[in-house]
This record gives sequence, structure tokens and C-alpha cells, in this order.
Amino acid sequence: MEYTLLILLFPLTSFIVLGLFSNRLSHKAAGIIGTGALLAMTLLSFYAAWDYFTTPKAEGFYQTLIPFNTPWLHMGSHLHIDMGILLDPISVMMLVVISTVSLMVHIYSLGYMKGEKGFQRYYGFLSLFTFSMMGLVLSTNIFQMYIFWELVGVSSYLLIGFYYTRPEAVAASKKAFIVTRFADMFFLIGILVLSYYTQTFDFGTLMSGNETIFQHALSTRFLGASALVWAMALIFIGGAGKSALFPLHIWLPDAMEGPTPVSALIHAATMVVAGVYLVARLFPIYVAFTPEVLEGIAWVGAFTSMFAAVIAIVQTDIKRVLAFSTISQIGFMMVALGVSKLEGHEGLGYMASLFHLFTHAMFKALLFLGAGSIIHAVHSNEMERMGGLRTYMPVTHLTFLVACLSIAGIPPFSGFFSKDEILAAIYGYHTGLGIWMTVAAGFTAFYIFRLYFSIFWGKQTQYAHTPHESPRSMTFPLIFLAIPTLLGGFIPFGHFVTANRSVYTIHPDWPIMFISVLVSLTAIFIARKMYQYAGTKTGEASSGLKGFQKAAYHRFYVDEVYLFITKKILFNGIARAFAWFDHHVVDGSINGLASVTDWVSIKIRGFQSGEIQWYAYIFLFGTLLITALFLFM
Repeated sequence: MEYTLLILLFPLTSFIVLGLFSNRLSHKAAGIIGTGALLAMTLLSFYAAWDYFTTPKAEGFYQTLIPFNTPWLHMGSHLHIDMGILLDPISVMMLVVISTVSLMVHIYSLGYMKGEKGFQRYYGFLSLFTFSMMGLVLSTNIFQMYIFWELVGVSSYLLIGFYYTRPEAVAASKKAFIVTRFADMFFLIGILVLSYYTQTFDFGTLMSGNETIFQHALSTRFLGASALVWAMALIFIGGAGKSALFPLHIWLPDAMEGPTPVSALIHAATMVVAGVYLVARLFPIYVAFTPEVLEGIAWVGAFTSMFAAVIAIVQTDIKRVLAFSTISQIGFMMVALGVSKLEGHEGLGYMASLFHLFTHAMFKALLFLGAGSIIHAVHSNEMERMGGLRTYMPVTHLTFLVACLSIAGIPPFSGFFSKDEILAAIYGYHTGLGIWMTVAAGFTAFYIFRLYFSIFWGKQTQYAHTPHESPRSMTFPLIFLAIPTLLGGFIPFGHFVTANRSVYTIHPDWPIMFISVLVSLTAIFIARKMYQYAGTKTGEASSGLKGFQKAAYHRFYVDEVYLFITKKILFNGIARAFAWFDHHVVDGSINGLASVTDWVSIKIRGFQSGEIQWYAYIFLFGTLLITALFLFM
């Protein structure tokens, strides 16, 4: 399967061509080059998935294949970094997800970004991002993954800040870059600790199940935990930053300042699930050697899911509602991984998490692209400026409804099946945690149908211009993504991706399914009563809840806490003292030394005057001084 190298070369070539010749290319030519390269990559990715999953299994397992691998950098006698391609069930699944969503975004952008200044640059950045994500999921070793991980961060920074003349977009891109780089620092430290004790970066060696390579890391302890626990916890922090888990979530809502197709690509289906993919890739280490870290991942995910869902309920910007929805759904995936084990039914959480990653990619991309279609029609992100759009935009309305029913967990839509499997895994681990996540699922149904009823029903808004359906280049991706959103739950996902690479047949857990569907339907009914004909206001809370509602609207002031810590404590407190020391002590010492040198040079410049009499006088004085010293010693 050496042809899989072309999956990386197509978007890379597109980026190079668009980057070098953007000034010479028309908008149409740039769109054709970028979209054509992604179409070729997508077809090749689907063929690779078909080729991989139809290859006869060996001993009942899908084998791990490395069609390409070459040494790149040697670090000592044993440690080396390679560049290669790794194919296994989860990397092949990610190929399908990334290529599908990216292609739809490229096609959608032909209409959405038409006439925008920097159109060629936009498609170049899209190609760079797709290349980076593909390189990340196909990496054969953890350091190669880190390299592409950073490339993803750079390309997302460029895309979020695409509208660089807008201060909000510039601030959002810098915020995303700084927060994710801060988390990536811990990721790098974790990689270095892990590789120092195991003497390898290679995923194949790390996942081999050989306990011997971890003995040194397990026996070395620091602050009550082994070096391996510290390494895996630090690596998870890197994943938490990229996947916007609490408290590193603050960059994602502001990242909505980028073009809406970018939100669909980065913040719905690909970049934000990189942390989930990272934990899934290293899952055998987590579950076998650091179960305490895995448990911590479950509880962080559970809190993040509820926290983001509550905030989404009161947001009024359509893209911010979907941004917090993404954070909440990533929390679901992390909880599922955290409660999973390897064998049999206990491995359900692993399969369910990646199943939800797949279904979420489709319905959340559909939601974001649907939101872009709405914004394109009404020229506003605010829900209060929308209402009654179902009659103007029938295709957007129906496809958006399909996505809403899916994320709400209503059968037979895809999100129902993946969410049901996640809840079954959680209830099998801890009943209280299962109830918590069921409530979070109910909040999900409420906020998404609050959004739906406010936009497509609600109070009829007097629009400056009559809204109309988006062009075919924008409606085609909506229709295409609606198909897997509607039918994706019937894919026998457990036959392809499982914790121990064996077959897992998905089957409903009837009591849990009944409760979760009932909770979701109740939430939808409440949202309908509140918003179908009542306009788009947040809703009046009782006097006892007004403070909580206000706090939720302001995201519980987490951003303000960060600003207080950084500006008041770090900058004005600690950094100001260091700045004074640097200016007065360090700079003062150097400046003082320069002044002394200057003064001395002025005083002794006569020694180089060029006057022979002066030289003779100095020579005579020196001779007499040496003679006197010699006589008296």
C-alpha cells in the first residue's frame, strides 16, 4: 500500500502551488486546484480504507501495516525519529473522516468564500491544514506525530486569523496559538520523559504489550507517582489543549472568528478530535500501566461535557453555541475512553468513543456548514436576528434538522447509536457518572433545539433583504453530509475498530436507551414550548437563577480569571519585577561597564597621540619605574 504516500503529497502539492503562485492564479483556478487535490486525496483515502478492511485478517485481527518508513534523525545509539505511514483501524478510520469533511469544506467554500480577498491564500491554508492532519494520524512514532501536531497548530492559527484586518480575528488566532502552545509544552515534556525511559518513539514498540520496556519508567518515582504516570499525564495535557477540555477550552469559542467553513473543518471534525485520537493511540499504555491517569481523563471529560453544555444553553451567537457543543461532545468521547478497558464488553468505551468521533464529525460539520448557510443569507451570527427561515431555506432547514436530531440522540440517526454505546459503557463503570452524562445529553438536546426553533421557527424577523437558499456549491455538502448523519449509525463500526482489535457487535442497551431517549425528547419538548413561537431571547430566569444565567452567558468568567492571572499577577506582579531587574540591574551593569570603558579610553587616549616626545617620556618613566622596583625588591 505504498500508494498511501500520495495521500500526503496531494494536499502538500496543492499548498506549495497555491502558496507560490497565488498572485498569478484567479479565484476559479485556485478553487479548482485546491478542491481537485482534495478530491484525489479523498478517493485515494476511501480506496485505502476499502483495501485495508477487505484484506484477509491474520488470526482474526486487522494487521498494523507500515507501507513507508525512513529514518530521519538519530539521537544516540538507540533513539531515532522516523518518518513513515502507519495503517491500522483507527488511522484508516481517521483518513475517511478527515478527507470527507475536508473535501466538503473545500466544495462549500467555493460558494461561501466567493469574491473574498485572499481567496487563493485561503485555499492554500486549507491544504496545509489537511496535510498536517493527515500526517498526524498516519505517524509511525510519537515524535513524528508531535511535528505534525505543531503544523496543525500553525495552520489553524493562519485559518482563524484569515481576516487579519479584523482585530477580533487577530486576537482569536493569537489566543488559540498561545493556549495550544502552552499545552503542547507539556506534551513535549511528556514525550521526552517517555522516550528517555523507554528508549523509543515508535508506536509499534510502545504498543507491543512488552512490559520490559516500561520497567525503568515504572520503578522511577517522583512525588509519589512513577515516571510513566507523569509522562502519560503530561501527554494528555497536550491532548486536552488541542481538544479544548476544561480548563484549556478558552481558545475554541473565540476561534469562531475565522470563516465558518474553517469552523466546520477545524473545530468540528478534525483538529479538536486530535486529543481523542492521541489518547486512543496510546490507550494500551494508559489502560495497562497508568489506569489512574485514565480515570482522571474520564472525570475531566465528564466535567467538561456538563460545563460546556450549560454554557451553550444561554449563548446567542449561533457559532458559539456550536463551539460549546463541540467542547461538550469531546467530553463525551474522553469519558468513554476513560471508563474503557481492553477485553470483551469492558472495551465498549473505546469503540464507542471512536464511533462517536466518526458520527460527530459528520453531524457537527453539517451543523457548522448549515450555520454558514444561514449566516450567508442573513449576514449575522446573532439568533435574535433570525427566525422563520424554514420557508426561505428548505434544504438548509431539513439538513440542519437531521443534524439536530442526530446530536440529540434520537433514533435512527447516527448520533443515537454512538451516544447510546457511550452511556452503556459509562453506566457499566459508575452509575453516578452515567446519570451525570445522561443529564448532559439532555442539555445537549435542549440547546440544539433551542437553536433550531429560534432560527427556523421563532418570531418572523423583518429582514433587510429577503433570505434565499444558498448556491449548489453550498447545499451539495449539506445534502452529502446528511446521508452519513442519517445512516451512519447502521455501520457495523465494532467490526472495524475495537480496543483489542476483535469484533464487537453493537447492540442496544434497552433500559439505558429508553431513559436517554426519554430525556432527550423531554428536553426537545421544553425547547419547543419556549422557542418555537416565542422569539429568540435567552428566556427569563427566575430571580434565583438570574445570577447563574448571567454567569453562564459570560462562560463562568473563566476568561476573566485567565486575564487576571496573566495581567495582574504574571505581567504586573512577577514580570514587572523581573523587568525592573533587567532594566536597572542587568542593563545598568552593562551600561555602567560601557561608561567606565569609555571614561578610561578617554583618559588613556594620549598614549596613542603619535607624538615622539610623549612616547620618549613614557619610555623613560617606565624604565625608571622598572629599575626602582628591581632595586627595592
